[in-house]
Amino acid sequence: MLIFLVGPTAVGKSDAALDLAEEIGAEIVNADALQLYRGMDIGTAKLSLSQRRGIPHHMIDVLDVVEEASVAVYQRKVHELIASKDGAPLIVVGGSGLYISSLLQELRFPENDPEVRAKIEARAEQIGGAALHQELSEKDPMAALAILPGNVRRVVRALEVIEITGEPFTANLPRDGATPYPQAIRVGLLSPRELLDARIAIRVEEMWENGFEDEVVDLESRGLREGKTARAALGYAQILDAKDRGESSDYAKASTIISTRKFARRQESWFRRDEKIEWIPAGTHMQWWSTRSK
Repeated sequence: MLIFLVGPTAVGKSDAALDLAEEIGAEIVNADALQLYRGMDIGTAKLSLSQRRGIPHHMIDVLDVVEEASVAVYQRKVHELIASKDGAPLIVVGGSGLYISSLLQELRFPENDPEVRAKIEARAEQIGGAALHQELSEKDPMAALAILPGNVRRVVRALEVIEITGEPFTANLPRDGATPYPQAIRVGLLSPRELLDARIAIRVEEMWENGFEDEVVDLESRGLREGKTARAALGYAQILDAKDRGESSDYAKASTIISTRKFARRQESWFRRDEKIEWIPAGTHMQWWSTRSK
């Protein structure tokens, strides 16, 4: 049994995955790109060991912040993990659209072209990350939905693929293509926008109360600013920006809330592309499973 549990940030995916895993005796596979990083705990709402209810979790804490997360490497490792379990129940849970799609679809990864990459990186330096992201929006709107404007590395990669292949980056994500897991269950959690916005604000407040700023300081000492992927993460990027600008903690917090709400809408738009996802109201997962498993 293989379940993919998706949805926007703060909708309740982690708790739902734990409940379902206990019910069916499953292990959990992380599909949040930023929970791959050691030490990025508070800002990613990563469950602590004591919160995991003794359920094995995979693909968590596998990278240092100076390393670049790779969808291709993630795809290979999770396919290998699924194969090694020989049909034992697994729940893949997260909100990173490309990571989920890399498992469910025959996602291709064109080779890098150093010259093309260098040219686009030079343009990013010249015009800035926001302008480069706008360029991606014009060439491939769906890719722009999945990639945060602050994640310049992934924006550069998407534009590189477009230039190399002559196709949109998301042409590598066929909606109805073959899937390695045709029997997989796909379920998404939904929440009314007003409620989700409130949950995001509460989560961000709790992050600050739990010492998020101290976590960022600690990660800076471990190379956070050198990590192209990690430093662009929601919350982390806002704290670093506020420090550089001499702005207050409240400024960073408010900016994080706004950016996270925008990101949640991007996540919803991305997952809506997958017509095989069954959408259910957040908090109803056990009722859903009880009905589905009869």
